[in-house]
Amino acid sequence: MKILVRWIDRLSAAGGVLAAVMLCAGLALIVAEIVTRSFFDYTLYVTEEYAGYLMCGLTFCALAYTLRDKGHIRMTFLLKVVKGRPRIYLDLACFVIGLAFCALLTWFTGLFFWDSVVSRSQSMQISETYLAIPQFFMPLGALLMTLQFFGEILRAIMLLQDGVDEAALRAESDALGR
Repeated sequence: MKILVRWIDRLSAAGGVLAAVMLCAGLALIVAEIVTRSFFDYTLYVTEEYAGYLMCGLTFCALAYTLRDKGHIRMTFLLKVVKGRPRIYLDLACFVIGLAFCALLTWFTGLFFWDSVVSRSQSMQISETYLAIPQFFMPLGALLMTLQFFGEILRAIMLLQDGVDEAALRAESDALGR
């Protein structure tokens, strides 16, 4: 089970790296647009469109990485009250709900992507981008998030089996409330 959790964590890290690459690509594209407009009185025409695609892609691809590093917004008032094993059961319930939501999100974004593949949808902008390419990152990121929720469930089950480290749970609660 630990090997599976490590594998899922590595996939999430890869999604984070992909999101970072997309962020850098978007930055480079915007800087290139600024330079061409300022110095050459010219435009790239696709900057706004592609920056939007990259922003959507990096948001979805970074979701699992953010969950892995406990960076999502959490309501910590219950975590400060509930201690020990009940805390892990509460986390487990939240992870199961998150898994169900993300599984549905993966399904629907996958349908959205597949519809673009089948219909060969293209952008109405000057680039006429084949929309399945930027839309691919939505189901990919949602799938990574689903897998990360599954990994968090496995991690909570292992914690229940190995015993609860109360000091570690308290430190994590304090860190989440920052």
